[in-house]
Amino acid sequence: MSDYTPKPENKFTFGLWTVGNIGRDPFGSPVRETKSPADLVRLLGEVGAYGVNFHDNDLIPIDATPAEAESIKKDFRSALADTGIVVPMATTNLFSEPIFKDGAFTSNDPKVRAYALQKTMNAIDLGVEFGAKTYVFWGGREGTESDATKDTITAIKRSRDAMNFLCEYVNDKKYDLKFALEAKPNEPRGDIYNSTTGHMLAFISTLDHPEMVGVNPEVAHEHMAGLNFVHGVAQALEAGKLFHIDLNDQAFGRYDQDFRFGAVNIKSAFFLVKLLEDNKYDNPRHFDAHAYRTEDYEGVKDFARGCMRTYLILKEKAAQWNTDKEIQALVAEIHADDGSMNQYFGKYSAEKAKALKSQSFDRSAIAGRGLKYERLDQLTVEVLLGVR
Repeated sequence: MSDYTPKPENKFTFGLWTVGNIGRDPFGSPVRETKSPADLVRLLGEVGAYGVNFHDNDLIPIDATPAEAESIKKDFRSALADTGIVVPMATTNLFSEPIFKDGAFTSNDPKVRAYALQKTMNAIDLGVEFGAKTYVFWGGREGTESDATKDTITAIKRSRDAMNFLCEYVNDKKYDLKFALEAKPNEPRGDIYNSTTGHMLAFISTLDHPEMVGVNPEVAHEHMAGLNFVHGVAQALEAGKLFHIDLNDQAFGRYDQDFRFGAVNIKSAFFLVKLLEDNKYDNPRHFDAHAYRTEDYEGVKDFARGCMRTYLILKEKAAQWNTDKEIQALVAEIHADDGSMNQYFGKYSAEKAKALKSQSFDRSAIAGRGLKYERLDQLTVEVLLGVR
């Protein structure tokens, strides 16, 4: 049996809010006690994680005094040193506090928008202090329940202004930091702006510093909208914009479940891992998920180990798929190209267009060829079921 022990080069990370989730939900009180950030780092060290990420107030409570903040940071820094855990990413909580009930950067209230910028600058400073190289933005309250309440174009412009301002802040401070934008279609708002990874990629192209900004797609968020997550990640990879990724699982069309990676859609998880590994993705693999509410902290460790173990098993399965002789023979047949059409592809020319317009195609013969996709998909399932 293969060794599925996580290693630093896997770059598996968890947020303080993931392993620190205490099991509260809209219908029930917490089932696990709150642990300190330092204790959560030590838990992650126990299960073999590479890194830990945090929102500003996961680490420092919003009303902490300067002395309290320094004490927390000292303990956190000590835990990092003891475990070897690093901080690759940080983010800002712009959704929990009542002041953000109508959004942060898109709020109709200019005082809220100004406070959101202030809070984010301070949080960026905190993230950089602990070594973060990526800064994620999730606009959990940036939306509406009724479009009577906000002008959508104005909201888009406010979002752009905020990103441009914060990019300039990072440049002014000479921080080695990039931004990653995280999309979600809804929840906690009725509708959230820039609701998919595709929306975010289009938005980034309008910024003053698009080179500084990429995306942080999340499995559950795209599955909530019924979208193919692998396709969204592929688009981000092809554009050179996959700066970070949130791995979890989710039944299509449900609320944001944040299940253990691979817990629901194993074939989708397989093709995601295969996409990342085949394209040598080398940024953190972040598990933005949490244990079932049924678990104590031993169960939380089981959850964290399960996320990493499933990824490594699927990585092994992807390597097997890539070397399976029957599968690769089918792939070669499916993608066979005798080169006869090469003259028509690539950059346009009038001569090429003229030649293509005169080309004869036997539509019946082309359409009549079976593509063997059923066989290829079945072989994929057999790899995943462990019978090949």
